[in-house]
Amino acid sequence: MYINTVSHYLPETIIPNEYYTKLIGLTDEWIYKRSGIRTRTKAGVDENTNTMSIKAVESAIDQLPYPIKEIDLIVGATYTPYDTIGTLAHAVQGYFDIPRAKVISISSACSSVLNAIEVVEGYFAADKAQRAIVVASEHNTAYSDDRDKQSGHLWGDGAGALFISKEKFSEKDMKIIDINTRGLAHIGKGVEGVCLRPNNGGLKMSHGKEIFINASKYMISEVKDILYKNHLTLKNINYLIPHQANSRIINNIAKSLELHNGEMIVNMEETGNTGCASTIIALSQNWDRFLSDELIVITVFGGGYSTGAMLLKKANGRKTDEP
Repeated sequence: MYINTVSHYLPETIIPNEYYTKLIGLTDEWIYKRSGIRTRTKAGVDENTNTMSIKAVESAIDQLPYPIKEIDLIVGATYTPYDTIGTLAHAVQGYFDIPRAKVISISSACSSVLNAIEVVEGYFAADKAQRAIVVASEHNTAYSDDRDKQSGHLWGDGAGALFISKEKFSEKDMKIIDINTRGLAHIGKGVEGVCLRPNNGGLKMSHGKEIFINASKYMISEVKDILYKNHLTLKNINYLIPHQANSRIINNIAKSLELHNGEMIVNMEETGNTGCASTIIALSQNWDRFLSDELIVITVFGGGYSTGAMLLKKANGRKTDEP
C-alpha cells in the first residue's frame, strides 16, 4: 500500500493557556509543565467533525494523481462524531459525489486512524478496493468541559486525510510497510481510563497517571515490535511521530528509545491533543520534509485501551515494489 498524499485541517480559532487562567486559575506555566501545550485549536460554531473532514480532504484534491471520483473506499475514524448515522465518511462521499465508494466509520479512541488503515489493508488484500481515503477528525471541544481542571485544557480540534492506493503512483508516494494494532481493555482501568459519555459528563480523563504509565510503555513497545518484525533497529528510524497526547509521555518515549530532538515530530504545543487525527496532522505538516528512503514510524495509544504502530518509507523513485 502507498500513501499518495496527505492533508489536514485546523480551525482558525486558537485558545491560549491564559484562557484557563481566567476561567479556573490554571497558569500557563502549570499547564505547559504538565502537558507541553501552549495553545489549542477550537472548531467554530459552524464547524463539526464532518465539516472538518471535508475541509481536510478538500485541501488535498489538487495533489491527487487520480480523480477523487475514482476512490472506491472511504474509512472514517473518530471518537467525537457529529452524527452517528451520517458519519464523517458518509459526509465526505456525499460532498465530493464519490459514487462507487464503500463507506465505513470506526472508533477505537486515539488509535482509530491505524485501525482505519488496517481496514483499507483488508479491502485491498481481498481485491475489493484499489484506492481509498482514510479521514480522521476530532471535535473534542464539543464534548469536553473547559472547567474540568484535570483534562479540560488538553483538547484541540482538527482533521487529517490520507489518500492510499494499492499500487505505487509516483516518486512522491510513501510506502506503508507494516501496521500493528491491538486492544488493551484487559489491563488496568481499561474502558474506564478515558471516557466520553455524552449524557453523563462528556469527555473525561479520570485516570491520568495510569494512562501516562501505559501509554509510555505500549507506545515504546509497539515501536520496538514493528522494527524487530521488519528486521530493523532504532538506529534505522529517521522520524518518529507519536500520538500528540502529552509532552511528558513523548519525552519519556524519546528518552527510552534514545531519539534526538530532530527525530521526534511534535505539534501539540500549538494544537493540543487532537485525538486520533493528531498523527496524521503531524505527518501532513511535515510531508515535504521527508526524503527518499527515509523511515518514519507512527505510534499511538488510545483510551479504552488500545495501541499500535505503523512503519512508513518514503518512496525512492524506482518503479519496483521492493520494501
